[in-house]
This record gives sequence, C-alpha cells and structure tokens, in this order.
Amino acid sequence: MQLTDVFEAMRYLSPFVHQTPVIESQTFDMLTGAHLHFKMENLQRTGSFKLRGALNKILHLTKEQAERGIVAASAGNHAQGVALSASKRHIKAKIFMPVATPKAKVQATEAYGAEVVLAGDSYQESYEAAVQSRELSGATFVHAFDDVDVMAGQGTVAVELLQQCPDVEVVFVPIGGGGLAAGVATYLKNVNPNIRVIGVQSEFAPSMYNRFYDQGPFRLQNVHGIAEGILVKEAGMKTFPIIRQYVDEIITVSDKDIARAIILMLERSKFFVEGAGAAAFAAALSGRVAIEGKKVGIIVSGGNADLENLPVFKKIAGAARAAETSETGRGGAFN
Repeated sequence: MQLTDVFEAMRYLSPFVHQTPVIESQTFDMLTGAHLHFKMENLQRTGSFKLRGALNKILHLTKEQAERGIVAASAGNHAQGVALSASKRHIKAKIFMPVATPKAKVQATEAYGAEVVLAGDSYQESYEAAVQSRELSGATFVHAFDDVDVMAGQGTVAVELLQQCPDVEVVFVPIGGGGLAAGVATYLKNVNPNIRVIGVQSEFAPSMYNRFYDQGPFRLQNVHGIAEGILVKEAGMKTFPIIRQYVDEIITVSDKDIARAIILMLERSKFFVEGAGAAAFAAALSGRVAIEGKKVGIIVSGGNADLENLPVFKKIAGAARAAETSETGRGGAFN
C-alpha cells in the first residue's frame, strides 16, 4: 500500500463518511500527564471506522464483481460497514459473524439489508465459513482488514486526525487484524516520520504482538475478552509487513484496563464505547508508554457496545479500582 492509495480513498469517501470530531478532556489530561486528543470514530456512520475501509473497497468493485454479490466475515463493525456500503450500490451482501456477536451489531447489520449467518466462536471461524460460501457462490469477498483498498480507507482516519491536530506527537491505534493500524501508520509515517505510532492489542488476542516481536504463537487457538472487535486469531498477511515497517511499538492491555477506560469515558465524557474502541485509551492510561507532556492522538475506533454488557464492564472496572486502592492506600484513577 502506498500513500497515494490513502489520498485516493479520501477522494472516494469524502462525500459519504463523516469527518468525525476530536474531543479533549482536562480530566483525562490530568490522569495521564499528556494532552489527549480523542478521534471519535464511534460517531462515524454505523458507529465505527470500519465503514471507511468497506466502502472504499466496494466503491472500487467493477460492475462484474458487484453483480456476483458480496461475502464478508466480521466480528460486528465491518459487517455494518459492508452492509451499508453494499446498499449504496444495490449489491446483495451475505455476512458471516461469530455466534457471540452482540445482538445490537447483528440487528444493525440486518437493518442495512444484509443477510447475516452466525458461524463459529471467533472471527477466524466466521472467516473460514465465509470463504467456503464464496467458493460455492462465486461472490466477491470483502476482507475485514487484509486488503489494500480496505487499509487505505481506514487510513483516512489519520488524514482527518492530522488536519484536526497537526502537532500530534504520539498516536495510539487498536489492532485486531491490523487494517486500521496499517492504514493509519502508512499515512502518518509518510507525512511526518517523527510521530510515534503505538499499536494496542488485547492481551487475550496478541497475534500481531507475537508476530511483531517474534514471540509466542502467530496463530492463536483461542481468543476471548470484552474487546470483541479486536479478538482476531491471526494477524493479516498483508497488514503485518506494513505494521512492521511503520508502527513503532505494540503493547497489550487487559480486560481490566479496557473496562476502566470504558467506564471512565462513560462517567466523564458521557460516551459509551465498545471494548475495542476503548483499547487505545486504556493503553494511554496504563503508563506503559512515555507520553507525559506530549500531544497524543487516541483513536476511539467504535461505539457499538452492547448495553447488556455494561454491568460486566462495571464489575471488571470496579475490581480493578479496588485493587488499585488496596495497593496504594488511596483512590485510583477514578478519583
């Protein structure tokens, strides 16, 4: 993927996607010692950055490809992006999603006109089922991350971020299969190589982390946790070389880290974001990356959280808060 691919994607997508806002918070600045800029892709159409990549891919399909219909696999947000994008071109879409996908994401995908098939316990099983369906039907496959057009579409998040915060010094970006990180890092590092790009994975699905640091399995047997949008068993074959070239560092965060970030955003900023959407903020809060005094971009990748899970998030975050208080003898990050 080249920088020109991102610029072309920006031209294709501008009439259709929202330029999502960047918000700031004095409270969060005090917690981290940095000046945080939250790129709110939870306010994008379909509630996630995924629309950008899916739409860019589908707008690039030939008439012949479109006529064969579309097949995709998704943990939820890509599904909605594909479904809405397909409706724009009146293309039939069949999307495979994990059985445990939040109901809100399934219902939203169906509301955009796509056929949803629940298959497997994770994205990987859904992906394999979708590949089998494509082989039988001859439909066009729209990959969730391992595709140049998809990566370029996701890179438009960084184009907007630099327009809104031209002096940003560090950017945290969540990683599942790596499409968002590959697109964002390609743009940022080509425009300003001094910007540090920090990838963030769930510690329960560290496939990209393992490959980046050449440790542990590259393909995971099991993934779980509250950040279902980034629970991918295997890093992308096309995304990994780009991430290896441009991303400075990858760190992992726990469910406790993520839950704390979710509850903080809900309490202080009144935004209820999903687990994957809170991962970048969780990494900034963790203190594992030196950001004090720096201007930091936080990509809030999605907001399609299931309200049924809110008690779970609060319980996990409460346990983390209690542990902090016990260890320090005073209130933790929630004070």
